[in-house]
Amino acid sequence: MIKFIKKIFSNYRINRYRKKCIRQVIRQAAKVGKNLKINYKSHATSNTYIGDNAGINGIIISGSGKVSIGDNFHCGSECLIMTQNHNYDTGKTIPYDDSYIVKDVIIGDNVWFGSRVIILPGVEIGEGAIVQAGAVVSKDIPKFGISGGNPSKVFKYRDKEHYLSLKEKGMFF
Repeated sequence: MIKFIKKIFSNYRINRYRKKCIRQVIRQAAKVGKNLKINYKSHATSNTYIGDNAGINGIIISGSGKVSIGDNFHCGSECLIMTQNHNYDTGKTIPYDDSYIVKDVIIGDNVWFGSRVIILPGVEIGEGAIVQAGAVVSKDIPKFGISGGNPSKVFKYRDKEHYLSLKEKGMFF
């Protein structure tokens, strides 16, 4: 009986923590779609737009650029999306100055990131793409592309017909 009570209390604390994480991102982001799921502490900016049915296991979005995340996005833990870099090329001081180069990040529908993915400013990730854990994405990833590494490179593509069949049937996780 005591084990049962401890389990209920533990689940209660976990659910309360998850709700707190969700409330925090909803307050921070410009727009959040329906059915947002967040399991670990996350941070969004006021220029963040998150689509429906997103599943986030810990992400930090930083910078003043716009981040647009499509529907059915899922990510592992400790992911990072950056939208600005220090101005190191045309600045007034070295190694950089107090100005920034700002670029938007666009993530399509049904995209999946593994854990510890880093997305650099100006990147667009196409619909249905998968980014392998630990990847550093510095260039665009096309629709259905599967990429990984540092720098991230597309090494394979999803089965497009199968993907589109599941999408048409509304088979989303």
